Amino acid sequence: MIRYGIVGFGHHGRKRLVPAFADAKASQLAGIWRRDFNKAQVNARQYGIEHVFASAEELSASPAIDAVFVTSPDAFHMRDTLLAFSYNKPVLCEKPLAMHVEEVEKMLAASRKANVLFGVAQNFRYNRSVNLVRDWVRAGRIGKPVFATAHFYFQSEQSPRAWIYDPALARGGPIGDVGIHCLDTLRFILEDDVAAVTTIARCDAQSGVVEASAALSLDFTLGTIGSVMVSFRSGYRTLVEIVGESGMIQSENCLNVDEPVEIRLLQSGRTIDSQQVSNSDAYSRMLDAFSAAIQGHGSYAATGKDGLKNQLALDAAYASWHSGRKEIVSYP
Repeated sequence: MIRYGIVGFGHHGRKRLVPAFADAKASQLAGIWRRDFNKAQVNARQYGIEHVFASAEELSASPAIDAVFVTSPDAFHMRDTLLAFSYNKPVLCEKPLAMHVEEVEKMLAASRKANVLFGVAQNFRYNRSVNLVRDWVRAGRIGKPVFATAHFYFQSEQSPRAWIYDPALARGGPIGDVGIHCLDTLRFILEDDVAAVTTIARCDAQSGVVEASAALSLDFTLGTIGSVMVSFRSGYRTLVEIVGESGMIQSENCLNVDEPVEIRLLQSGRTIDSQQVSNSDAYSRMLDAFSAAIQGHGSYAATGKDGLKNQLALDAAYASWHSGRKEIVSYP
């Protein structure tokens, strides 16, 4: 059993991670730290968490913690990750990994120096719906992919994460918040990398200087044309669609983890195969996969090195918005 400490315990921890740890087989939520110590004590009593730490350093140094899960705002990811690495603790870090590529490179260098596992919490790689779409594409059921699309919308007015509009804390608006999921999902399904990005984005009175909605056009290295659409201003939707030379795969709300998801395979407009799956255990599967990798059993699907590729595409997306040009993604 791998004992985790969460740095930056907040809404995401309460809504998604506490239930995920409860259902996990090899992962235990052993401790938390949040800036408000009194709130952390209340959370610990609510959810039966054994340890409440006075600082992130105390959590990282504790012999009661085997791995650190960083869920703090984006701007603190590098700080909290480097701290954990300084105590030779494996780190699972929320997405996006950092505010820009240079920070991710420092995190990767620190993980190599400490010789510990570094993963990104790209939980949708453990969605059964995403895995099935990937399997069908890999099996050649739609031929060579021509177009790949991912949409992610939700009403941010209902989000308790007030910091997502603060450019000092968040890596932008929905591009950084959920667009990174879309980028990663398409890369994972296609088993390909983004070669270039063109971005159109819009701000509004509430979002301020960060975007409220955006559309990204992606060039993949193997020739697939991708598109990502994200917004804080529309009702919840997560669409994934892969169009190939001989068919297409459609999954409405493919990234949803709360309701059953249908995946359809179409040829000439007719559904020739359809499966319904549940993603309800995706977070637990992610945790247990990381725990297994720490113990040397199997591999984790979203490594820090892979997260760097996402960050390069993310930085290119924001660069394109501000330059008004297509931005090339250069990999080291």
